[in-house]
Amino acid sequence: MTFLLLLLTACPDRRSATEAPTPCTDPWYQNVETTVPSGDGMGHGPDIGSEEWKSVIEFKLGVRGNPDVPTRNSREWCHFIDDLLWGQ
Repeated sequence: MTFLLLLLTACPDRRSATEAPTPCTDPWYQNVETTVPSGDGMGHGPDIGSEEWKSVIEFKLGVRGNPDVPTRNSREWCHFIDDLLWGQ
């Protein structure tokens, strides 16, 4: 029993492939928004999935301006953010 508890607490909390939305889809954008809220808590914020929203997500994750971040209008951007949030 102790071994199982140690195993469960040592494993990172990652989404399974069956429950993870595909990057760059509306469900994925919503999942990112739930994890990293872009609004001010009063219903104000950029449109989810927009260029402005992506900029806010980069800022909140501390990667805005990082030369390793792919361009925001690419699928690579979504995969980069997905990897930051949930690992590979």
